[in-house]
Amino acid sequence: MSFIEFKEVDLTFQTKVQRIPIFKGLNLEIEKGEFITIAGPSGKGKSTLLNLVSGFVKPTGGEIWVDGKNLSKMNDTQVCDYRNKRIGYIFQTFNLIQQFNVRDNVAVPLLLSGMKKKQAYEKVEELLDKVGMTNRILEYPRTLSGGEQQRVAFARAIANNPDIILADEPTGNLDTKNGELIVNLLMEANKENGTTVLCVSHDERIIEKGQRTILIEEITCVE
Repeated sequence: MSFIEFKEVDLTFQTKVQRIPIFKGLNLEIEKGEFITIAGPSGKGKSTLLNLVSGFVKPTGGEIWVDGKNLSKMNDTQVCDYRNKRIGYIFQTFNLIQQFNVRDNVAVPLLLSGMKKKQAYEKVEELLDKVGMTNRILEYPRTLSGGEQQRVAFARAIANNPDIILADEPTGNLDTKNGELIVNLLMEANKENGTTVLCVSHDERIIEKGQRTILIEEITCVE
């Protein structure tokens, strides 16, 4: 069995007036340590695919297996534990907590995993040093540039040494310099730590460095 495996996965969203099919009979295999880019037109399910792997969205049919465990059968508590311990999520819109400073934003997954605050803060300093943000450790998200916020978001995503990084257009809102930094950090996590990376992106720098690209139109079976 592959590290991540979709088996005949169906997904349909129900609105007030209609049912919208997203995936039908989706089969997909991803090996441990792969760097996968996901490309395709807007609105075809690229971000939704990441949300299925993270457990934010549950399929309406079929099964999703991660490292030999059936994610689609986990209860809410099990999914939250899986997501906190094994998933690092990098959102295009950063999703930092505005009421928390930089240090506390990065510390969230560490504290949720049960780490003591002193130890968590020590690790946060190491992570922020890695992304060049130690000088902004007590600042709040509203005072940071887009590139700075994304670097904080990256530090938060790798805080628990996740097995899987899910990145949704991580360079989409960044200038060239910050975009290249995020690309290099993703490559480093993949090559040095063996982290499996699934990255939705139109950025040629990422697509060129990925091991393979999944074209969303080619794997969907929705008519």
